[in-house]
Amino acid sequence: MISLKHIYKWYNTGGTRNFVLKDINFQAEEGEFISIMGPSGSGKSTLLHILGMLDEASEGEYDFMGQSVFRLKEKQRTALYKEHIGFVFQAYHLIDELTVYENIETPLIYQNVKGSERRAIVADTLDRFGIVGKKDLFPSQLSGGQQQLVGIARALAAKPKLILADEPTGNLNSKQGEEIMDLFKQLNKEDGVTIIQVTHSEKNAAYASRIVHLLDGRVEKIEKMIH
Repeated sequence: MISLKHIYKWYNTGGTRNFVLKDINFQAEEGEFISIMGPSGSGKSTLLHILGMLDEASEGEYDFMGQSVFRLKEKQRTALYKEHIGFVFQAYHLIDELTVYENIETPLIYQNVKGSERRAIVADTLDRFGIVGKKDLFPSQLSGGQQQLVGIARALAAKPKLILADEPTGNLNSKQGEEIMDLFKQLNKEDGVTIIQVTHSEKNAAYASRIVHLLDGRVEKIEKMIH
């Protein structure tokens, strides 16, 4: 499903190249659950943004579902991303002017899902996350944990093939965090959704079948988990 070959990312400052990622190579099969770990500044979020087509590598190849991402035009890339990828950010990225209901509905509008079907999917999603009573509230009226739930609900409403999660439980208490991780596990096992998460938490990382350890922009090791 995903193949990264010799991925480099650097920024030029004053004529010198500052490397964020150096020679990253790894594959992810459909239906895998992968955690990316590493100290701050090791390039985890940059790697996730490249996987999510929100950023481009300086060099290297990225194949996603048989398509060479860096060779696609902007429009094709956006279409690929909107159809197949759900992003869960630590900072929620909810749209402040929209209600919970409208936030969850947004990706479905992008996918041109019909009105009646859209309403059914949003209702189902609100129910699954236990946030029916919050549907008419705005993000500013929610707690951090509730905003994160809405962010995840929005990512899942569009039934993506791949979920990319950046510290998905970073702003949640331990009980909420555990619920989110169990939900990810369920989506991965039952719905076959591929999940790649960046996390600092050993406990959260252990939900995955493989952990990619980054250090100074390189893959230090890939650890197989036994469940």
